Amino acid sequence: MGKTMSEVDWAIGRRVRARRVALKINQTELGDAIGVRFQQVQKYETGANRTSAARLWKIAEVLEVPVSFFFEGLGDEANGATGLAISLDDPETLEMLGLMRGLSAERKSAIRAMMRAI
Repeated sequence: MGKTMSEVDWAIGRRVRARRVALKINQTELGDAIGVRFQQVQKYETGANRTSAARLWKIAEVLEVPVSFFFEGLGDEANGATGLAISLDDPETLEMLGLMRGLSAERKSAIRAMMRAI
């Protein structure tokens, strides 16, 4: 059985928050960039308010990710995976994402290969 709408809203919100934190952008800065107040960003991040497609598109632009980033892994519950949102609660994971951001594509590829080997 698939996820409910509120579970999807929550998962998207967790990914918005994780990416925002990884980029070291605060809620006010994200809100200003997408045309809402920081309180609305808080509601998006907790899943309390649903994010429209147009707003999610703008968030993706500001956070420098494709819109698909917010949906990756959401259908994986059938094989026991919980999706990306859970692992992004870990401060070390967020730090690694932030550090990876500044690397060249070549270095990112090398690090991914090393991590797969480990």
